[in-house]
Amino acid sequence: MRFHRWYAPWLMVIPALILLLVFSIFPAINTVVLSFTNVKLLGGGQFTGLANYERMLNDDQLLNAILNSVIYMLVCLPLLTILPLLLAMLVQKNLPGIGFFRTVFYFPVVASAVVVALIWQWLLDDRGVINGLLKAADLISSPLPFLQDRWLLIFSAISLTVWKGLGWYMVIYLANLGAIDRTLYEAAAVDGAGSIRRFFTVTLPGVRPTMLLVSVMITVSALRVFTEPHILSGGLGGPGGRASSVVMLIQQNGAGVQGHLGYACALSVLLFFICLGPLLLLARMREK
Repeated sequence: MRFHRWYAPWLMVIPALILLLVFSIFPAINTVVLSFTNVKLLGGGQFTGLANYERMLNDDQLLNAILNSVIYMLVCLPLLTILPLLLAMLVQKNLPGIGFFRTVFYFPVVASAVVVALIWQWLLDDRGVINGLLKAADLISSPLPFLQDRWLLIFSAISLTVWKGLGWYMVIYLANLGAIDRTLYEAAAVDGAGSIRRFFTVTLPGVRPTMLLVSVMITVSALRVFTEPHILSGGLGGPGGRASSVVMLIQQNGAGVQGHLGYACALSVLLFFICLGPLLLLARMREK
């Protein structure tokens, strides 16, 4: 009976551990091993030591992709941390028709990322709706190159990411706002605190742990962005690949014509440490 109590829980856990080992741990270890080789997509290759990592030091495309990913993160982080909170506070109110607006705000989350990106690509095209409206309003004389100019393409992709992420993070904040004790707001109102003061003294401290969680999620997803810039640029990363993200560069090297799988694995290891830095910083902030 005692032995049964010992192994019974493991029978429940072992299948999940096997899946974790096969689909997460082993591929991660294999990626690190392959990063020290010059293996191609179709096989072959040999051990090359730190050659792939030395190649990174002289790779202008990589430095450019890192810059793009960091800019992406720095813009998305404040927008997707603050705007969903304000949106959650708005839709939390029991107003007529508020359920409809909750659904509208959450719709981009359930929509396919590829389909949404293709719609935005159509809207931002030289002959698309946005350029058509701007031209009809006499705000521009020629179409804005949203999908051809490096910076316009990056910020178009950022706009798409923010629009698609608003509903997801709004729901996370809604769950937290519902857990804040209502008596705290009542006590603050009795003390004469206005809506702004109640926000800073009650709401903000109450959602601070959630804000940290949201910040971590946004940081990692922004540094690993792929779908939005890939679809909007037609897979080319803008003019000369100057609008590529790090993940796009990994895909281009790993699944491209030449198939430099070893170098793509080295880039993946680098991306892991790029994401790890902000995560450690946020964890340190949480301890404080």
